[in-house]
Amino acid sequence: MRADLILTTTTPPRRNWRPVTVLLIGVGVLLAGATPTLGYVGPGAGFALVGGAAGVLGAFVLAFAVILILPFRILWRSLTRKSPPKAHVKRLIVVGLDGQDPRLTDRFLEEGKLPNMAKLASTGSYQRIQTTYPSLSPVAWSSFSTGTNPGKHNIFDFLDRDLRSYLPKLSSTYIGRLERKLKIGKWQIPLKKPELRLLRKSKPFWTILGEHNIWSTILRVPITFPPDKFYGAQLAAMCVPDLLGTQGTFHLFTTRKDNSEFKEGGLRRRLEGSSGSYRSEIEGPENSFLQSGDPLQLPIGLEITGPGRATVKIARDEIELVQGELSDWVTLTFPAIPGVKVDGLTRMLLTEAGDTGEVSLYLSPINISPEKPAMPVSHPSYYSTYLSKKLGPYSTLGLAEDTWALNEKVTTDGVFLQQSYDIDKEREEMFFSSLDQLKKGSLVCVFDGTDRIQHMFWRYLEEGHPAAKGIENPEHANAIEELYKHNDALIGRVMDKLQDDDLLMVLSDHGFDSFRRGVNINRWLLDEGYLTLKEGADGTTDWLQDVDWSKTKAYALGLSGVFLNLKGREEHGIVKPGEEAAALKDEMVAKLKGLRDDHCDEVAINEAFDTDKIYSGPYKRNAPDLLMGFNSGYRTSWDCATGQVTTAMFEDNVKAWSGDHCIDPRLVPGVFFCNRAVELEDPSLLDIAPTACELFGVKAPAFMEGRLLWAKENLPGLTAS
Repeated sequence: MRADLILTTTTPPRRNWRPVTVLLIGVGVLLAGATPTLGYVGPGAGFALVGGAAGVLGAFVLAFAVILILPFRILWRSLTRKSPPKAHVKRLIVVGLDGQDPRLTDRFLEEGKLPNMAKLASTGSYQRIQTTYPSLSPVAWSSFSTGTNPGKHNIFDFLDRDLRSYLPKLSSTYIGRLERKLKIGKWQIPLKKPELRLLRKSKPFWTILGEHNIWSTILRVPITFPPDKFYGAQLAAMCVPDLLGTQGTFHLFTTRKDNSEFKEGGLRRRLEGSSGSYRSEIEGPENSFLQSGDPLQLPIGLEITGPGRATVKIARDEIELVQGELSDWVTLTFPAIPGVKVDGLTRMLLTEAGDTGEVSLYLSPINISPEKPAMPVSHPSYYSTYLSKKLGPYSTLGLAEDTWALNEKVTTDGVFLQQSYDIDKEREEMFFSSLDQLKKGSLVCVFDGTDRIQHMFWRYLEEGHPAAKGIENPEHANAIEELYKHNDALIGRVMDKLQDDDLLMVLSDHGFDSFRRGVNINRWLLDEGYLTLKEGADGTTDWLQDVDWSKTKAYALGLSGVFLNLKGREEHGIVKPGEEAAALKDEMVAKLKGLRDDHCDEVAINEAFDTDKIYSGPYKRNAPDLLMGFNSGYRTSWDCATGQVTTAMFEDNVKAWSGDHCIDPRLVPGVFFCNRAVELEDPSLLDIAPTACELFGVKAPAFMEGRLLWAKENLPGLTAS
């Protein structure tokens, strides 16, 4: 589900609130109105066309300037650079397999289906690795990169809330407004780019290594948008928006007379015409050069050319489509004003070609073009262009696999798997190209397919899952097992590339489990008297708009957090800080512990965690006051995730999104492999950053809380020494 949100949530959005999906809690990015998401649920961050246009020009100017001054930079660096400290390894290689589960890994290892991981375990080590509270990817990977708990890195969920309006906002990125502009008639000329800032605090280990002249290449590690600036190269990941400023809004063009909006992440557009010839318009980002902010439009034509075949015409391009087959990447160029254009990438799928009397065309979310990025998706800014020139077009969207279209049954299991594996192939080409070029330093690359495919195909992994009801003999019933074999083959290819002084780590940020039943915590708060609705409201409006804040003590927002309506913090807070707040938390913790789902006679919530007791650091004040430790099989319901209050407290999850990890973190540890035997018996994600520093002879900074995987005197040594 997803809803349109503007960037600053203190005034109403320009468009209608439109639920959409992001189950990492959906998020988008930069200046125009944005659409939140519900698979991961939440607001878009928006899109800054102005920043984009300037960014494209700036990237080319910068690239040209770099070529001109490169000889002088090399000379200057050779004269001024300090020698890096004595390292214990030449290369640290970290392969992240987002969401790989230890129980499934153990099972497939025992069945002999993961020979390369088995070899890695026998010659080095294999353990479970502790995830974070909560076990959400943005939180976990931020702890991985900084070596700190969330109270120090300031990422607690996909979403945060605006303290004045109570509306959700993106937790990881601040996007400013276009403040300075010159108005001329209907036009406006931007005089300054909007501010774009990463809200993750504490330095990641690659920045610290860079301060000691140790190079790092960081590929698609979550919560790197906008990219870090350091001695190295980086391609950003989670929370990079699409061209509409969302975390993934697809288009469906159709002749079908259905005017309803998709509940999750899609725009339905009417195909006008007849006799095999149709036309419509693709909606692009809002035009920041117009005072009205109207979105850019790109005409699209479609001609049926035969049974199951069509030609799509966009500007001067013609794309031949066969029903049921995804196209390659197609470039969309939106003209803004004379001389300014914005490029995006999409893939097309002809889903109906007149055989039913109807015609339908799917367009994947429009990715920011890596060759001509309209927003900063890499560091240096031209790095994405370099990769595109070298390897071809590729996805840049943070949540690139289109889970929303599969949830809405616009695409099929097979199409989703093709998208996922194609994205994985792009990532693999980047990784091995970077590995071949890296002589010394670190390389980190996160592969998302494990997380996305488990989210969508868990329903086939267990008998009786509500989301698999009525599906007989699914073609892709073994999708998860095949994915683990695919991952194993990848690790085998990495191991073949290892040199004597390389250290390889393979890890996941969390495990996985079933999502059979949803829990609406806001409904529980309403029933228990902690939340009150406005007079006459029915509680079905998204984003808590029906709540009477003058009488509400607590509310749920995000995938696992409950906030007190704290006086002096929230705009209409009524709970006094100190003893009253502490007593209220204790009361709710006691009531929530062991909360049962009577319909299934199961415990739905193992425990509620008081964040005052599990977090430390200067930013813990920004955390939710309580975290829900859901039991296996349970998670925040879809309605609760988008701020609806009065739907059922417990309900079956019948969506394709059928597996999850937003539960009690003790139930979903990650996996950790290393090509060297590790001394630490119970490693945590927090341990990787300080260990990475020490492996290169850099003392881990005091703010890092993680432990070393080896005692300092036992760190792996270079063979030459």
